[in-house]
Amino acid sequence: MTTKQPDWEAIERAYRAGSLSLRAIADKFNSNEGTIRSRAKKHGWQRDLSEQVRTATQGKLSRTASRNEVTQRDVREDAEIIEEASDEAASVVLAHRSGLAMWRSIADKLCFALAEMDVTEDNHDRFARSLNAGVDAQLKVIKGERQAYNLDSEEGDKTVSDLAALMDELSTEA
Repeated sequence: MTTKQPDWEAIERAYRAGSLSLRAIADKFNSNEGTIRSRAKKHGWQRDLSEQVRTATQGKLSRTASRNEVTQRDVREDAEIIEEASDEAASVVLAHRSGLAMWRSIADKLCFALAEMDVTEDNHDRFARSLNAGVDAQLKVIKGERQAYNLDSEEGDKTVSDLAALMDELSTEA
């Protein structure tokens, strides 16, 4: 029956680290405390790293704790700032959208009224002014809605300007 040889390299590392007692090292590696002591003396092992291990451990613990506290606090503060600012911005945009919906309703009423109106010699000047005001209101509502719904783009700006030109042309013909 063969007996398994202890892992002397691992035992030496544990001994030199100084973290465990000789009895704990012997138990961990299924060896004898006296044998480990003899081998350490024979090979000149020194338990000289225990202070460095302790210092490095304390450094890691303090860095980890402070890093986690700072990081978590910063992340929490950033998240709170982002949440608060986005709530406020969303509230403003929703209010704009609500107001724009009312203005669209008013502009639509003017549009329907003008569409039903008979243009005569007596009222064509008032009709033209109303038409210009309606076109202006419609363009402003469209531009506001595009901004409030984040639809602005170069192409979107071109569409609004094309629509403005068309409506201007229509209003001058009236």
